[in-house]
Amino acid sequence: MKPSTKPQSGKLIAVSVGRTRTFEYRGAPAESAIWKSPVTGRVAARGVNLEGDEQADRGAHGGPDKAIYAYAIEDKAWWEAEIGRSLEHGEFGENLSTEGVNVTGALVGERWQIGTTLLEVSEPRVPCWRFAVRMNDPTFPRKFAQAGRPGTYLRIIKEGDVGAGDEIQIVERPDHDLSIGDVFRIYTRDRHEAEALLTAPQLSDGWRGWADKFARRQQES
Repeated sequence: MKPSTKPQSGKLIAVSVGRTRTFEYRGAPAESAIWKSPVTGRVAARGVNLEGDEQADRGAHGGPDKAIYAYAIEDKAWWEAEIGRSLEHGEFGENLSTEGVNVTGALVGERWQIGTTLLEVSEPRVPCWRFAVRMNDPTFPRKFAQAGRPGTYLRIIKEGDVGAGDEIQIVERPDHDLSIGDVFRIYTRDRHEAEALLTAPQLSDGWRGWADKFARRQQES
C-alpha cells in the first residue's frame, strides 16, 4: 500500500440500509435485503455491515469482503437516462451513494476514509436474480452486466460511522493497476484474461480461487 499520490476526494450523498424481506419467487418463498432506503444521521459501520442493514444471503452478498456496497450517482444518472425513469438512492441495493469518485476505476485494495470509518475497495457487484425482482425486469441482470457499471463492495478496515455529506477521501492506493471495472469486464466478457486478477493480492479469496481455477483450465486446454 502507498499513500495516494494524487489526493482525490468525493462526497457521500446518501446512506441506505434495509432488512430482509420474504417474498415469492417462481412459486417458492425467497428472501432478500436488496430493498434499501436512505437514513438520516450517523450510521455505524461495524463487523460485516452497517447498523440497521442486513444481507439475506451472506454467501452471495455479505461477509467481510462484501460488507458495504457503494454505487456512484453518476452511474445512477446514466441508468435513469437508459431506462427512462428516476431512481431512488438505494434502489440498486447500494448502501453508499457516492459523488465525484470513479467507482468503476477504483483499484482493488484502494482505501477510502469516510467519516471516522476506513473502507477498502474489494470486488465488483455481480448481478443475480434478486436484481431482476427488485427492478421488476427479468432481463435487468443481463443489462447490468452489459453496461459495465458494477459499483463496488467495500471491506471495513477501521470501524466508525458515516453519514450523508461526509467527504470521501482516497487515502491509499495499491501498487497494481487492477480496477473494479477490470475485474467485472474479465468475469463477464474476457475470461481469457482471468490470470490478470491474480496480480491484486487484495482481491478476495473467492475471486482469486475462481481466477486461478479458470487460468489453470485454460493452460490445460
